[in-house]
Amino acid sequence: MHRSQLGELYNRCAPEGVRLAYLLTGDQAVAEDLVQEAFLRMVARLQFLREGEGSRAYLRRTIVNLSKNHFRRRAIEHSHLVRRAGEPQAEARDDDLGTHEVMRSALMALSERQRCAIVLRYYEDLADAQIADIMHCRQATVRSLIARGLSALRSVPEVIG
Repeated sequence: MHRSQLGELYNRCAPEGVRLAYLLTGDQAVAEDLVQEAFLRMVARLQFLREGEGSRAYLRRTIVNLSKNHFRRRAIEHSHLVRRAGEPQAEARDDDLGTHEVMRSALMALSERQRCAIVLRYYEDLADAQIADIMHCRQATVRSLIARGLSALRSVPEVIG
């Protein structure tokens, strides 16, 4: 693959990758970092990927896996800070959130798997089979995660409001 083709691939795939990563992590800077890392991994595997959808599917799967790793690292770091401080760290919350922030917060309150399934379905517009493949689970599990996640989102008055 030539340098110009690589640039075209990045321009085509990066924006949707950043959107996916942002919806999974809730942090724009982390999302951009995850996409950079995912793209580097994808470039290393280009000779094994099909053109077009194969690259996109690989990028999606890599972003989902990297976001899981991000939250694992963050949990370990948080645990370490709590042990060092002797007490849990409290997060400040702003009650005057805009619609975008309300939805982001509601998504972040879901379990990681529920959030992933909902983001892949409603923001990436993927079918159950594609989501199941990315998440390494059955299609019935995907449907269950989405149903439970939507139920939890409906219980947030500002989201349905």
